[in-house]
Amino acid sequence: MAVLLKLGALCSGQGGRALLLRSRVVRHAYVSAFLQDQPTPGWCGTQRIHLSPSHHAGSKAATLHWTSERVVSVLLLGLFPAGYLNPCSVVDYSLAATLTLHSYWGLGQVITDYVPGNTLQKAAKAGLVAVASLTFAGLCYFNYHDVGICRAVAMLWKL
Repeated sequence: MAVLLKLGALCSGQGGRALLLRSRVVRHAYVSAFLQDQPTPGWCGTQRIHLSPSHHAGSKAATLHWTSERVVSVLLLGLFPAGYLNPCSVVDYSLAATLTLHSYWGLGQVITDYVPGNTLQKAAKAGLVAVASLTFAGLCYFNYHDVGICRAVAMLWKL
């Protein structure tokens, strides 16, 4: 019977709020104050839990960048089997581009998180741009003048 009451509260108009407010585990005054962003008398701690998205959330550019990172990651997951099953120049150049871009974005986040100071961070990012450019140029050179990435990996597996 109690389970039906809880499920009924979830299906009601207030959804999860009604479930939390009817729960005997959490005191009603504290939960309602958290859900309504109002101070509770006698409470000394921080009491703001925002259930809706923040008005100061990231920009569209950050969302687009995050989505692009996920697309490149999924594209890499598809390019590895494609390179094994059908090693050709299109897959080689696609791998060169996506591997370089994926590495550039990942190392850029490492620099952002762990390199202190604005000047040092800018220098590290400039170095990263140079290394990523050289990496892409080197992979393209290898694809054009040698066997290519896919066939090179296949030759390594045969050793």
